[in-house]
Amino acid sequence: MDGRHDLDLVLRSRTPIVVIESQDEQRMLELLQSITISRASDSYAPLFRWTITDGLQRIDISLEPQAINAQPSDVLKHIRAVSKPGIYVLLDFHPFLDDPVHVRLLKDICMRAQELNRQIVLISHTVKIPQELESYCARFEMALPSESDRTMIVKKAAREYAKDNQGARVQVDRKAHELLIQNLAGLTWADTERLARNAIYVDGAITRSDLPDVMQAKYELLNRGGALQFEYDTARFNDVGGLARLKSWLQQRRAAFRGDGGAAHLDIPKGILLLGVQGCGKSLAAKATAGIFGVPLLRLDFGAIYDKYHGETERKLRESLKTSDVMSPCVLWIDEIEKGIAGRGGETGTTQRVLGSFLTWMAERHSKVFVVATANDISTLPPELVRKGRFDEIFFVDLPNDSVRTSIFAIHLTNRNQAVKTFDLEKLGAATAGFSGAEIEQAIVSSLYAAHAQNEPLASKHILAEIEQTRPLSVVMAERIGTMRDWAAGRTVPCD
Repeated sequence: MDGRHDLDLVLRSRTPIVVIESQDEQRMLELLQSITISRASDSYAPLFRWTITDGLQRIDISLEPQAINAQPSDVLKHIRAVSKPGIYVLLDFHPFLDDPVHVRLLKDICMRAQELNRQIVLISHTVKIPQELESYCARFEMALPSESDRTMIVKKAAREYAKDNQGARVQVDRKAHELLIQNLAGLTWADTERLARNAIYVDGAITRSDLPDVMQAKYELLNRGGALQFEYDTARFNDVGGLARLKSWLQQRRAAFRGDGGAAHLDIPKGILLLGVQGCGKSLAAKATAGIFGVPLLRLDFGAIYDKYHGETERKLRESLKTSDVMSPCVLWIDEIEKGIAGRGGETGTTQRVLGSFLTWMAERHSKVFVVATANDISTLPPELVRKGRFDEIFFVDLPNDSVRTSIFAIHLTNRNQAVKTFDLEKLGAATAGFSGAEIEQAIVSSLYAAHAQNEPLASKHILAEIEQTRPLSVVMAERIGTMRDWAAGRTVPCD
């Protein structure tokens, strides 16, 4: 009702041109019809719709279709010539606004709009108004469905299912129903109706099994720029080797982030910055964060954001951040953040604008988006990003110790269907001092090839042989890693 009321106020203001950027064309037409029909006779104005395919038709009353003036110039000349009140809805007129003849015709209509009570409503997914017409325009943005609206939409879909299936009642899990209504937030009316209908019509029920499909469909609708990657099933990352202190820190904040129980009065955690040695599990820690919180994971690819055209990079970043807001609650993982905002050669101006947009979003957002940024070199990050308050904490992911290396061996061997009890994990852990988790995994992969070539089952001896031939990064780049570890000591919180 609020959207209808606001649109009615805009129309009553007698603004000559009302611009509505929306993909929900049908709903906008229904609102305009409702507003027109409900008006008193003294303020009544007929409602017309124009499309390039069907021409101009009256839609506030039921009439036989009589399409006229299909060409843009013809319909504008017709509107200019008419001396009676009317509201003219032009659908997808945006490609024709570059024509100077159309601009002049629109200006002629606007200058006599108050005298003749004529209004033009432009509805399209995007409308760029020429400067000479800006002073005659008002923009209207339709509010997205509220929680009560989404509840009503889900109930309507359930009634439609019962009608289509001989009165069969939709089976509803109460908690799943609440989550479904929550997860449908941020979509247009048409998209909300479609996803609610899909969730119900699959099995005639609303259950937790519907939620991943709803979130996946929602993500695909919102992420048209391709800069975000989505992963809903993050629970399996909850159990990872090491990171004990980080896991404990996240568990303490899980209830506050999700709003569970009596934690509603606590501040919502903002995010963490993960610094560390390459291959030691920063990416896995980001996934584990989503698993511990029990929410989807979005990965922001800065490489896909940067664009050669002026202003496009900032626009893509704003759209990606807006998508993450709509997808909340979620974890937003920004991998190797220093490569995106720490300077990119000659693109200093663009980089500064990207940094400014990102910092503004971090400071002003109210959505439940937990940011996990990873970096290999914090010295290249701007001070305004790492100052206290931007992130809740800065963690350092160091090379794994003996016990963590042992657990990493157990995890990777289990993942490859190996009988863990047949391996000497203590010996393997001791032999890989200075190895990262990625290097341990690669040693197992290489030893599997070696065992297969020898036609033998994988054993500790094969893994030890591969370890003997490997020079870990901690040896190859000992000076650089040593400098990083020295800097992190006292400035960051260890993950283990």
